[in-house]
Amino acid sequence: MNQVNEASPPGFAPDSLVLNRKLPLWYQVSQSLRASILGRPQDSSTRLPTEEQLALHYGVSVLTMRQALKELESEGLISRHRRRGTFIEPRARRVSPVRLMGSIDAIVAQQSGERTTVLGHGRTPVPGDLAEYFPGCPEVVSYRRLRCDEESGEPTNWAENAVRPEIAARLDVADLERWPMTKVLRNAVGVRISRITDTVEARLADPVTAELLQIPLLSPILHYTGVAYDEDGTVVDVARIRYRGDRFSFSVTVDAH
Repeated sequence: MNQVNEASPPGFAPDSLVLNRKLPLWYQVSQSLRASILGRPQDSSTRLPTEEQLALHYGVSVLTMRQALKELESEGLISRHRRRGTFIEPRARRVSPVRLMGSIDAIVAQQSGERTTVLGHGRTPVPGDLAEYFPGCPEVVSYRRLRCDEESGEPTNWAENAVRPEIAARLDVADLERWPMTKVLRNAVGVRISRITDTVEARLADPVTAELLQIPLLSPILHYTGVAYDEDGTVVDVARIRYRGDRFSFSVTVDAH
């Protein structure tokens, strides 16, 4: 992979990208450059390399690069000025981290701070990919929630929880618009959660996720799965959360002691 040469503005360097020839090249490049822009350091330069330098970096034609930049311009992430160059818009947000920090309180804190809307709930057969967590349980109660940024109202992630029916019977749905599911189960319902197993994967947005989060189909997302166990080792809740890839990054904190 070729790198942007020394003539590039200091302080901003786009990430490398391995191209998938089955997807439009301009789309892949725009997604990669978007992630670089939103994840840039606080004090980095706001000026982008030239079209030619970026095309060389990504290994694509200038025409493809131009189409990718046009997409980012239409989203308001960059502005292009004749003879002056291309610049990152000041309002372009940096990504927020999805942190796995090793405590129930940390997970609750991570899930707080956004406006939540309950999209729906009800009994449903246990999904096939969750059957291992609910042996002998034919049904779960599914809760679907959408979280939005408090200031802009922009959707940031949506969550789908599968909860054991006997526990869901004690759950007040209104609480889910005020608190994260973990806090509701622990503080309102009285479930003694002993541990939560977390998995984070990189995926592409399916039609439902694309519509809810207001992003293009096949955009990169972070797919989080959290499995909550009670003191007896029984799974009480499985949370699946889809985070916008342009708003979040994934980090893990490991203590030495």
